[in-house]
Amino acid sequence: MARNIKIDNSLLKRLRLKVQNEKRKSESKPPREKYLIVCEGAKTEPNYFKAIEKRLPKGIIQLNILGIGANTVSVVKYAIKERDKNIGTLDEYDEVWVVFDKDDFPDKNFNNAIFLAGNNNIKCAHSNEAFELWYVLHFQYLDTALTREQYFEILTKAFGFKYEKNLETIIEVLNEKGNEANAINWAEKIDNLSNDINPAIKKPHTKVYKLLSALKKFEE
Repeated sequence: MARNIKIDNSLLKRLRLKVQNEKRKSESKPPREKYLIVCEGAKTEPNYFKAIEKRLPKGIIQLNILGIGANTVSVVKYAIKERDKNIGTLDEYDEVWVVFDKDDFPDKNFNNAIFLAGNNNIKCAHSNEAFELWYVLHFQYLDTALTREQYFEILTKAFGFKYEKNLETIIEVLNEKGNEANAINWAEKIDNLSNDINPAIKKPHTKVYKLLSALKKFEE
């Protein structure tokens, strides 16, 4: 016959207190916000935002940064699908962002992606012509339409070495040699020069500053 094992009352009391304390700690934690960031590029944009993520306080915000190697409308559709499959679960997102460029894609594709995002409560951090415009604005104000190649030339001069896509140390270089506050202010200034009725002809412009500003509020 199995013996009944008696547990000391003081031990039971300590165990109950431990459970109660853990429960109180869990209930007292502020809710963590969850952001989904779906990027057109597989490395350039994800590398940048993953570096930004390291600056954010732990336990306050969680980023899911995806580089899917697709473009314009495909990026938005992917973000909608990822967002919708998590609705009503513990992984439901508070905000969803898409990051993509105009590049050489047809005006219709670029505009349709932006309008599709807006109609589905997806926020856009798009750039015309390229994401590298955001990097350039860390060094100089620019309201003249330039090509991606010209952005690269400006960055090469500013960095002191040849700029190449997918640079993993980009955030360190921008912090050391550039000015993030200026980039935000200048991007907003350029953005306000014209309306968003036809984003494809609004060049240069970048909405990356809006996403960065949304993330920076967690640093304060």
